[in-house]
Amino acid sequence: MPKRLRKRNAQIRQFSVKSIEERPDSVESREEFGHFEIDSVVGRKDKEDDVLLTLIERKTRREFIVKMDGKDADSVNYALSSVLEEFGEYTSAVFKSITADNGSEFARLSEMFGDRINIYFTHPYSSWERGTNENHNGIIRRFIPKGHAIEDYSRTQIRMIERAMNNLPRKIFAYKTPNELFEEELQKLVS
Repeated sequence: MPKRLRKRNAQIRQFSVKSIEERPDSVESREEFGHFEIDSVVGRKDKEDDVLLTLIERKTRREFIVKMDGKDADSVNYALSSVLEEFGEYTSAVFKSITADNGSEFARLSEMFGDRINIYFTHPYSSWERGTNENHNGIIRRFIPKGHAIEDYSRTQIRMIERAMNNLPRKIFAYKTPNELFEEELQKLVS
């Protein structure tokens, strides 16, 4: 085995990877606040286009959308760090777990955040295991159709899409919005 491959395999083994099968039942049932699904959304299929990082809380359906420069682990870790920073001392109470697919852009999540957040990975080619995130990515496509360059959308436009999605009343929540529900959960943490 070439030396660089041995080194890479050793780096991967340093961090334990948790399967979605190890995720507590309370995450699946949406009983508990603070469990997220993460994904990336590409526009054009070229390496030069920007990418969106989507992070959705399972219980409230509150979504965070961050525009990234590329679809790589460093970009994901930087974008996720910026979201986590918003919650300061409450970060560990708000972000209890994150479930990702096996994309290379999520390869270093456990390394970067595994000491404070439980990171779970789905089975290969099982997008339905992160169904909430996949559904919300479909809503993003109403604003940014497949094949359209994400670099053509400003960060302000991305925030407007995020705001529109999070202020959309949901029948499942008796027509409350994800923002309202998320704020209610944050208030419980503060009080």
